[in-house]
This record gives sequence, structure tokens and C-alpha cells, in this order.
Amino acid sequence: MYKNRIKNFISQWKDRGRERSESQPFWLALRRDVYGIEQPEEYIRFEESVQLGHKSFIDGFIDATHVIIEQKSLDKDLNEPIKQSDGTFLTPYQQAKRYAAELPYSKRPRWIIACNFKEFHVYDLETPQAKPEIILLENLDHEYYRLNFLIDNRDENIKRELELSIKAGEIVGKIYDAIHKQYINPDSDESLKSLNKLCVRLVFCLYAESAGIFGKRNMFRDYLQTFREENIRRALIELFKVLNIPTENRDPYIEDKLAAFPYVNGGLFNEDNIEIPKLTTEIIDLLIHQASENFDWSGISPTIFGAVFESTLNPLTRRSGGMHYTSIENIHKVIDPLFLDDLKSEFEKCRGNKKKLLAFQKKLSELKFLDPACGSGNFLTETYLSLRRLENKVLKELIGAQITLGDLNNPIEVSISQFYGIEINDFAVTVAKTALWIAESQMMAETAEIVHRDLDFLPLKTYTNIEEGNALQIDWQSVAPQVDYIIGNPPFVGKSYQTKLQKSDMAEVFKGVKNFGNLDYVACWYKKAADFIKNTSIKVAFVSTNSICQGIAVPPLWKYLFNNGIKINFAHSSFIWNSESNSQAHVHCVIVGFSEIDNRPKLIFNNDRVTEAENINAYLLDAPNIIVEGRNNPFADVPPMIVGSCPTDGGGFIIEADEYEDFIKREPAAVKFIRPYIGSEEFINNKKRYCLWLKDADPAELRKMPLIMKRIEAVKEFRLSSKKEQTRRRAQTPTLFAEDRYIEADSIFMPMVSSERRQYVPIGFVDSKTIMNNKSLFIPIRSSCNRKYIPFGHVDKNVIVSNLASFIPNTDNFLFGVLISSVHMAWMRAIAGRLKSDYSYSATIVYNTFPFCTPTENQRQKIELTAQGILNARVLYPNSSLADLYDERTMPPELRKAHQANDKAVMKAYGFDLKMTETEIVAELMKMYAAFAQ
Repeated sequence: MYKNRIKNFISQWKDRGRERSESQPFWLALRRDVYGIEQPEEYIRFEESVQLGHKSFIDGFIDATHVIIEQKSLDKDLNEPIKQSDGTFLTPYQQAKRYAAELPYSKRPRWIIACNFKEFHVYDLETPQAKPEIILLENLDHEYYRLNFLIDNRDENIKRELELSIKAGEIVGKIYDAIHKQYINPDSDESLKSLNKLCVRLVFCLYAESAGIFGKRNMFRDYLQTFREENIRRALIELFKVLNIPTENRDPYIEDKLAAFPYVNGGLFNEDNIEIPKLTTEIIDLLIHQASENFDWSGISPTIFGAVFESTLNPLTRRSGGMHYTSIENIHKVIDPLFLDDLKSEFEKCRGNKKKLLAFQKKLSELKFLDPACGSGNFLTETYLSLRRLENKVLKELIGAQITLGDLNNPIEVSISQFYGIEINDFAVTVAKTALWIAESQMMAETAEIVHRDLDFLPLKTYTNIEEGNALQIDWQSVAPQVDYIIGNPPFVGKSYQTKLQKSDMAEVFKGVKNFGNLDYVACWYKKAADFIKNTSIKVAFVSTNSICQGIAVPPLWKYLFNNGIKINFAHSSFIWNSESNSQAHVHCVIVGFSEIDNRPKLIFNNDRVTEAENINAYLLDAPNIIVEGRNNPFADVPPMIVGSCPTDGGGFIIEADEYEDFIKREPAAVKFIRPYIGSEEFINNKKRYCLWLKDADPAELRKMPLIMKRIEAVKEFRLSSKKEQTRRRAQTPTLFAEDRYIEADSIFMPMVSSERRQYVPIGFVDSKTIMNNKSLFIPIRSSCNRKYIPFGHVDKNVIVSNLASFIPNTDNFLFGVLISSVHMAWMRAIAGRLKSDYSYSATIVYNTFPFCTPTENQRQKIELTAQGILNARVLYPNSSLADLYDERTMPPELRKAHQANDKAVMKAYGFDLKMTETEIVAELMKMYAAFAQ
């Protein structure tokens, strides 16, 4: 954004604001002057009528971005209720929300903005209980990005391109399958490579005839239709040869229908030895009718289609659902804050100045980009398209000002030769090159419209720099000697799923770095990029699994990066990176932008919200660069946390609820050896599960029970079949849990995994003396993701807890109160590991590193009372399950208030201001941690 224009807007509207006469000019000016919408009146509607028993009007409605605006005069307090025409008193937000409820479902807003000209109160209806984001007009010049949701990022052209690209991918899939069946050895490496190259050539020909690159539309189809079915294979072979021969070097007696095709160049048709099988009636029909006659390839998105095309040619992705691609929106989450936002701002400053515009165009043509895991080239392709669109804006400015362009033959300076990639899969390399050529063709057509002259696309004049090879074994300098930006989405492979080659790659990349074995494979690209940009101004942004910024993965990676001068410039906190595949595979990701030098404001993106940070640390928080390392024992004088008992039984000890009655009917003497075995589903919904607990059992009794003996034998066989020597040794004691950590003592229980959408990790007690309400309640391993607080329950001493929970024996209400408080939860959210997006609580990383406060006696007593208050609130509803109690819609007010009281008591014990945000709490806790760790 051009900051001067925003400052002018602020100055223009300071101390102004009459609701009736100035609301519309204010919002039109905001969209035009601050967000660059050239015709804002086309995107925002005013005084939209809505029926509430009487006719009312919505002040402003932006259909494209699902925003309702309730505008008030400058003197109105946005938090104060105002009397309505029906006699009710509503705040502006409540007024707009009432309007929203009466709209058709498809028009319901995502956002409500209450505004009085000097303040914007922004409500996100995805989190309706949250407090509004407040943005002041006076701060708009550095907080404008917080209103970016006003702009329609889901352009109809993008939707159309998406639909066409997916359809094109489906057509290619049909062609691929039909041709694949015709090969003599269809699954041999040679045949598959030939099939991939053949499909790439066919796609280029189909696109070229649709886009007019061959000279006229349907030229490829018309050529094929001149041949009989048995001759079409030979016709393709001849055509591919001709497309690789310059016009002046062709046989002077070549048939006219071949001579009409132009010279392509670019290496796409330079191999004569690809295997082309016999083409059946089905294949010919697909090519001539479905792929050519009835489909227009010119409107596809090369960014999306390249990825869809690659997944069509890749046997692995085809088997796992096919049609994988990264959305354009997600690509822009990487490239916009890395460089594109700045380039757009710079262009705004150049408007109307020939010298600056030409210098800016020259700058665009000199930028270099590297994607060291480029796949189908979607990041490179979308970056190329973005630069060319900016260049086209420059050309529009120059043409509009009647400025003569320097090169009359070709006014374009941005080239695909500025883009470098490394990719290990040969088919992806070919697709990436093709996607870039298609992108170049499309942008050249747009430029021709602007400069009002024909521009020749063929022969291909620019060359793609995509290197086939293993990016972790290649010297990036040899591929891209001078680059400005490194971007991409390197492969996500957790430590348990890495191949021998990938483990070898990691060992080589992280040579000399301790504990790298805990890292995801993607971390290799961070390490190589950090080494590559040493002592340069190169900036990097990668998409990664969120694991690299959590738990035990943080110390080995980020200590190295920070010690080598790396600074995080911007980050997207954990979100779902949708592969958009047919199988709907979701990965929980982060985006991290980093460099050695960057003086721009540091930004943290969290869903649709952006905040400026003083510093972004390894946990992607605005906090100091303190790295929390796991410990075997707590800092504080508190009891140790112990992992629960592990059966390692292959299910042999477990008795499901629907098995229980039949089991004891057939083996009634076994009752004394059966214990409750409780997990999260059972705890939350009062469901039952059991296990055999045979510790100290008399062998003579066991041998009289054939069902138990059968299960003992199953445990023994399971352990003997293990690859681990320790497990095989445990086959000698098949009546015992592999790891027995049962302790009969009052204990706090902590689950290891809890939903990220839950404010509090569920914590509960095991009580050796008391059973509450005659129910066996236990702390969940997993539970509903919509609860703000998670219940706690006393558990019968006979309950066996699995190794998916930890417990703290011989403890009290004070420790429970601290652990279930918002302070401890803030620490957990910041540094715990994740399973997908769920929190993975660990004693070594979270509990043992937590900086416990040293309360006064009064503070301790207060926390003990507030902790008991939580317990008391729960037992008021004995007929409700925990699922009932902790549903946000039905949570009893007593329970909510009890948690709030406990949070306040713990905050005061730490000396924290009750108004502190969670980020501020974590920052203070990290300072305490650093002091303890010295």
C-alpha cells in the first residue's frame, strides 16, 4: 500500500463523520484510496433492505467478501446500546447481527464491522464469543492490513480458471489411462517415462491450438482428422518431428498440413525415441472430441493445472487420490509478504512518472527466484504470473500516458528465465517447464491487448531453468548462482516415515548438529537455505509442517538457525494446508519467512488476522528468541509427572464394552482380573472399556480360564513377532503390562493429546479413596474440540490408565489449580508438540520446563479454593455427561465462573496484569524460564 495515500485518507476524515450524509463517501474512499479498488461502487451496496417485521436497511454490504457494515456518527459509542424503532436497545454489532440472521443463508456475513468513522470494531462470526478487533482510523497507515478481508480475493476469473484446470486434469487422466493400457510393458520405467512425455506433448498441442499459438484454432484437431485411425500414430510421430525443426531447415517437399505448424523449440519435442503405442478408437475420440473440439484450454490456470497435471502423471499421487494441487490463495500466503506486497507498493509510487516506471520494470526483470523443491512449478508459475501482471500495469501506465516504449518488437522484459527450480521427479520437471510456457503464453496475450500489437510466442525464446535432481545433494549455487528469493513447499515426511535415502540426506545436511533425528524431512531445506543465504540479502519463505516450530523439534533446528544469524521476518501460525486432492488429505502447516537482514515490520498471520511483532521466535510468537529444551525433572519443587502404564499387547489385554458381558458369561471367574480401562471417548461420554490386569494373579487360577489363557498366548505371540529385542524379551512375562506404572495414590492426570480448539487441556484426579457420583470418570486422551474448559473427575482406584496419559502422584488442589489455569495453558500452547493440530502434552517439554511461581501463603490458599470451586461446579449436574457440561452452548455458568476465578487467582500469584494477552504471558514465562535455565 502507498502509505502517503493512506495518510491523506486519515487526514481527510479526521474529526469528520455524519452518519446520514458521509457514510457512503467514507466507505467508497476507503476502498478506493486505501485498498486500490478502482471502481469501489461496484463491490459495495448501501441501504440494502431487510425485513424485521418492519422494513430496515443495512448500512453497507460487501457481498463478495461477506461483510456487513453498521455505520454510526462520530459521536456514537460503539459499545452503547441504541434504541431501535421497535423499542429494543441494541449495540451496533447486535443490530447488524439481527440483520444478518434475516438474510438468505448464502448471503450470511462472515464479518460484521461497527464503525463511527474514528473506530472500526471488527467481529469475526467464526468466533462469535470473541471480543472485537478494534482498529483506530489514526493508526490505519500501519494497521491497514487488518482490514484486508474487505478486498475480494476470490475473483470470479480465478474460480473459472480453477474449474477449467480441474476439468483439464480429468481429461488428461482419461487420456493417460487409455494410452497406458496400450503399452506392451505398461508399468516398466521406460514405458511410463514415454507416456509422461507423450501426455506433456499432447497437452501442449491442445493448449497451443486453443490459444492460437499454432496460428489458428483447432489446428491440431483438424490435422488429426485428415488421417484414418490406423495412421494417427504415425501422424503424431511426424508432427512431433516437424515441431522440433526450424522452418528454414525443413524438407522443402513436406506436406502442407505439416508445414503449416510453427517451430516450437524449448526442447519439448527434441527426443525421437519416446515410445508411442497404437492409438485406439477410444484414444482418438478422447483427443479429437473431448480434449480438442469440446474443450477450451486457453483459460486454464497454469499454476493449478501444472500441479493437477503432475499428479495425473505421478503413479504415487494417482494411487492416493489424484488431482493434488496447492491453491493460489495458499501460494500467495508465501509470496505476498515475502516480496509481492512491497512490489505492489513500489508500483503505486511510480504511477505517472515515466522514469520511475521504466526503472521499476527493469527491476522486475532482474529479480531471480529459486524453488529448491519445485514439483510442478506452481510457486514459480504463480510468481511469474504475478510479476508479469505488475509489468502489464506498468505498460498500461506508459501506454495511457502516450509514452513510446523502448523496444517496439517486444516491450516485455520479465522472463521465465528468471525462475530456477530443483525437482527430483523427471515428470514433474517436464510439467513445470510446460506450466511456465503456458503462463508465458497467457501473459503475452494480455500484453498484446495492452500495447495493441501482435507478439510472437513461438519459437520459444526464453528457457526454463528447472534442474532434475535431489535438492539435498545438489549445490544450489550451481543451479541458481544469483537469486533474490527462495520459495516453496518442500516435502513433509515425519521422522517415522522417512526412507533410508531420506535419512541419509538428513544425516548429511545436519552433519555436526545434535538431535536432528527428531526433525521432519522439511527441516533440511531450512538448513540448506540458511547456509546458502549466509552473508547475503536473500530472503526465504517455506511452507512446512507445524512440527518444526513445536516441542522437541525446536532446539536442533532453531538453535542452529539463530546462531547463524537467521531472523524470522513473518510467519503464518498453524493452519490446515489443504492439498485440494480427491482424497482431501489435510496437513497442518506453518509458513516461515526468514533472512539475515530485513528491516521491514515483522508480521504474524493467524487465520485472517495480522499483528505486528517486535520479534518472532521459533514458536512463531512475539517473544524473545528463547528455546525451551526438554528436561528429565521439573525446575520447581513439585512432584514428578509419570507416563501411564503401557500394555504392548496387540490388543490382547483389552476388552471392549460390547465384549464384556459375553466374556464374563463364558468366563465368570475372570471378573476379579478385569479392571476399567478408560480413554477420552469413555471419559467424555461415560462409555465403558476394560482390560485384563493379571499382576500377582495365581497361575493355577489362570490355567483354569481358557479365554484368559488364549489372550495371554496372543500377547506372547505379538511380542515375539516384534522387531525390537526388548519387546521380544517381554514375551517371557505375557501376563503383565510391558510397563507397569500403576500407583495407588491421589494423583493429577494429564492427557497427552488434546484438541487445539480447546482452551484448556483436560486434567483430572485419580483418588485412592473416593468415587464421585458412583461414576468412573477419567481424564480424556481426546475429547470434543468445541469445549472451552475440560472436566476433571475423581477416578476409582481400580482404573487402569494407559500410556496415553501422564499422572502426578501425591499432589493437591494447588498444583491442579496452577496446571489447569490459563497461564499454564498459554505455556503449553506455545511449546508443546502437535499431532496434526492437536496439542501433544509432554512432561519433558511442557511440565518439567514450566516456570512455576512462588506464591505467598494467601495466594496458595486462594488457588486451592478456586481449584475446589471447579470441582464443586461440576458435581452440581450429576445427570450430565462431561460432553454435556463442556459444550460451549450448554456449559453451566457456575463452571465457567469457577474457571475464570481460578485464572485470576493464578495470574495474581504470578504478578501478571489481568489484561495481559496470552502472547504477553508467554513472553514473561520465557523470561522466567531463561532465568531458571541459567
